[in-house]
Amino acid sequence: MRFTRTCGVLAAATSLLSLEVAQAQTQLAQTQLAQSQRPALAGGRPPQATPQQAAPMVAARPSVFQADPFAVQLRNDQVDLLRRVLGDAYTHGFEVGAYAPERAQNQAQLIGLTLAYAKAVRTGRLPAANFMNEWGLRPAPYDPTIDFINAVQQDRLADWLDTLPPPYTGYQTLRGGLATYRDIAARGGWKMLAPGPDLKEGATGARVVALEARLAAEDPTIAVDGAPIFDAALTQAVQRAQKRFGLNPTGVVGKATLDALNTPVEQRIDQITANMERWRWLPQTLPADRIQVNVAAAILSVFSHDTPTLTMRAVTGRPGDETPMLSSMIHSIVLNPPWNVPSTIAAKELWPKERKSPGYLRRNDFIVIPTGDGGSRLQQKAGPKAALGQVKFDFNNPYGVYLHDTPSRSKFDSFSRLASHGCVRLQKPIELAKALMAGDPLWTPEKIDATLASGDTVRAKLPQQIAVFLLYWTAYVTPDGQVNFRQDPYGWDRELVQRIAAL
Repeated sequence: MRFTRTCGVLAAATSLLSLEVAQAQTQLAQTQLAQSQRPALAGGRPPQATPQQAAPMVAARPSVFQADPFAVQLRNDQVDLLRRVLGDAYTHGFEVGAYAPERAQNQAQLIGLTLAYAKAVRTGRLPAANFMNEWGLRPAPYDPTIDFINAVQQDRLADWLDTLPPPYTGYQTLRGGLATYRDIAARGGWKMLAPGPDLKEGATGARVVALEARLAAEDPTIAVDGAPIFDAALTQAVQRAQKRFGLNPTGVVGKATLDALNTPVEQRIDQITANMERWRWLPQTLPADRIQVNVAAAILSVFSHDTPTLTMRAVTGRPGDETPMLSSMIHSIVLNPPWNVPSTIAAKELWPKERKSPGYLRRNDFIVIPTGDGGSRLQQKAGPKAALGQVKFDFNNPYGVYLHDTPSRSKFDSFSRLASHGCVRLQKPIELAKALMAGDPLWTPEKIDATLASGDTVRAKLPQQIAVFLLYWTAYVTPDGQVNFRQDPYGWDRELVQRIAAL
């Protein structure tokens, strides 16, 4: 049995094998649902038929036990196609030369490289056994052998190769961003900015000249004139950079902005390739209706018919209490939820406060509940002081995390919002609850408001469960074509790159 700390509790996690089985079942169900409708993906190209689906009904697939890809005879044009695709493999974030076609001295070796590339670009390079426990979003297993054989025999090799990378614009735009940052690296990257007092409009000197040159390395709209004056145009350029880094766009270069600008280009490339790898962990088709949380950026988005309809700020797990990556289905909402306090939070935070200030627990609506085995636990009653606020969104997962309201609203105004024990606090929870209950004849907006006002704790099942994805995006491309970066708060980019390098 393995344990992970989320929402402040040492929650017993299922075994790695059980977790993978459960996720495979979830992914299968999601894929079957999506394939019955085949919607266009939000921010992505429409899913394409796999070779199996496109094959004539009379064409029988080879047996897994009889299929021998190395017995396939490739035409010269097919050989040329494979060599071109393998030659471009580095554009998908792989090391240059990892699948270099010149390594293949014959067709068998070329086929072997193709199968290795196909598996890597579809589901990633990291074996399941090498995933961190908190990386609960796992790719479905994929053996490209039969798909390859069918593609060759049906003369659909190019089509099959096109279906292998993640079918999302988010992935393809990162691929373009990777090329941009590799070009920057090839030109020598950028120089580190010297430390010193905050730089703002009106400043002069060599540090201002260096700042303009540094910003221009990533921002092609800047006209570098070398003037040692921090003018209005440079203020706007700093603000654009701060927005790309998820910082408060003040136009003033303080420590946080300086640290972001001084991040080496090689580290930015690692961030891009790590995020491209995580795109491969997603199913080939996402549900058209879903909730996505970017844990690193602390943002929640609701998609309806593959279109974002509601976005809000969130508060996610602080380092040490990481919010895990996972996919699940939200099945119910708890209105006026009590908080069953995890024993770790009770021991480390609440009982010390009670000892320091007797009556703290009573004043904050905590009660002591006997457990029946001689012990006890703390529960905070539903109400205005409840840590879970007025609404809690439940979904099955081995980490014991959920989405919820909070009475503490100030953190939503911050640009750094990693402060929870692992659960996800929401800026607009009641608006989300009403959106998920839309169309339900019982749980109308008025009924929800009345129940919240009553103070009664009620569990309301969703009329239709909705998929929820907790994701970790630290690099993505905005519509203006700029790669946006966020801090790697949990060190998961670095960890993923190191684990892949160690294979």
